[in-house]
Amino acid sequence: MPSIHGAARGRTPRRSGGEAAREALLAAARALDAAGFMPGRSGNLSLRTARGFLITPSGLPYADTAPADLVELAPDGAVLSGHRRPSSEWRLHAAIYAARPEAGAVVHTHSPFATALSCARQGIPPLHYMIALAGGEDIRCSAYATFGTAALAEAAVAALAGRRAALLANHGVVALGATLAGAEALAFEVENLARQYLALRAAGLAPVLLGATEIAEALARFEDYARPG
Repeated sequence: MPSIHGAARGRTPRRSGGEAAREALLAAARALDAAGFMPGRSGNLSLRTARGFLITPSGLPYADTAPADLVELAPDGAVLSGHRRPSSEWRLHAAIYAARPEAGAVVHTHSPFATALSCARQGIPPLHYMIALAGGEDIRCSAYATFGTAALAEAAVAALAGRRAALLANHGVVALGATLAGAEALAFEVENLARQYLALRAAGLAPVLLGATEIAEALARFEDYARPG
């Protein structure tokens, strides 16, 4: 069972803004792209730094992106370093960091199954105990807002209340973590849960949903698994 905090897998410390952080962020972006989560140069990732956050650039294929192409932004979006335009979704990342001080990284994908579900403007119910990895009894779908806008950022923050992941209506997925590894792992798990849910529905079956007590037990177990020893 994975750690709820995602501290493993050798990612860089959350507050680092140096070369190692840039390489780790780019490696995560390429892994998600290779998994089919970032079609057509979509999606974006960021990592909190001491001065603000490091984010992937706009419109550049991840295969062609170098560590120097990543952009460091201040919390208000001012460019601190970098020669590229930051992702058009920088407001989404900035709003999450402002609202969630525990967030060390944010991953936004267009993974196919979760995005398909978001186009129905439906979240993911508690069909499996792994839903607790996102912090609660479900994964919500946000209200719709145009990409790249402050309205989308506000809708995402609202859908993330008490959660570490949400679907963005007619858009995709956003996941946060204390570490980059945690946010990346959660983005993969959201896609897995969406696939399972849609497979059940395609088969004409309705999942037997877990109750509040069962989810609370799963949350407690995740916290226990996260402690060393």
